[in-house]
Amino acid sequence: MAEPTVGAGYARELMTLATSRGADPARLADLSGIDPADLADQDNRVPFGRYVALMRAAKALTGDPALALHYGEAVDLSEISVVGLIAHAAETMMHAFAQLNRYGRLVVEVEGVGPDDRFQMVRDDEGLWLVDTRTNANDFPELTESTFARMACRSRQFGDTPFVMAVQVTHPAPAHRAEYDRIFQAPVTFDAPRNALRVDVSWSNNKVALMPRYVFGVLSEHAQALLESLEASRSVRGRVESLLLPVLHTGETGIDRIAGQIGVSRQTLFRRLKAEGATFEQVVDALRCRMARHYLTGGKVSVNETAYLVGFSEPAAFSRAFKRWTGMSPRDLRVAAAQGAVGAV
Repeated sequence: MAEPTVGAGYARELMTLATSRGADPARLADLSGIDPADLADQDNRVPFGRYVALMRAAKALTGDPALALHYGEAVDLSEISVVGLIAHAAETMMHAFAQLNRYGRLVVEVEGVGPDDRFQMVRDDEGLWLVDTRTNANDFPELTESTFARMACRSRQFGDTPFVMAVQVTHPAPAHRAEYDRIFQAPVTFDAPRNALRVDVSWSNNKVALMPRYVFGVLSEHAQALLESLEASRSVRGRVESLLLPVLHTGETGIDRIAGQIGVSRQTLFRRLKAEGATFEQVVDALRCRMARHYLTGGKVSVNETAYLVGFSEPAAFSRAFKRWTGMSPRDLRVAAAQGAVGAV
């Protein structure tokens, strides 16, 4: 099995944070085996082992044993990965959680869990728990620290009451345990049988309304204009596309869902599209292709990020589909656009 990896942006921001706190960037690169040049391209992946080495080198060089907690506290995922963007585009906190679970491996791959079920919601006598099911967590507790700190701190943007009610971690209490109390503002149990956050169930329907800076690089004026033109279209195809566009990134593009929103049966929608010379699958593919070309030629997002924005859970599957649609790879189109060989779509 191939070694797990982390997204280049995720590693880059850790290196940036450590550098801002006094770590020498050349020394960080040397101790971790990560060339900073490899972090410039969002498409790149960093071996998980090197990310572990980077975290530990960063803690040593900054003299901050709680750096992983501070990384989670300070860095918003929406600024470094499309995963955070997708979560912020969700309707509710529960929907955001589902999207984070689906796309989380784009940020960090871990061993021992399926592709879509690293985090599970478990209810017991104490309440509702968000459980991290990754195996061998104590080999690298810093990932637990940064992940949980980010969840606790970012959630405060979406409600007035605490999201995290209690914390359980499987690793022993560290010397910097006071930072746990400050950051989580909830009881923390160390040497617990699982890594979990007890969450306030009332948060599940909280609206997510944050529009971070990163969104504006993706949902550009061109995409907004396209959405408006699609909504104004009188054709059945235009109506279908206008309903697909806002949910394209979720992968929830089934014909039953769209037919229900239009208020017709699946069979009726099929017949109406056929009368316009199209099938539902062709409409979905054409919209994905159009939006993918827009993102790639715009130079705002990477190939991997584009894959997720148009509804693919695997970048490799997106690359195959894009080549089938256009005759070229998404990376080749992106390079050609950067060189001015093709214009923005």
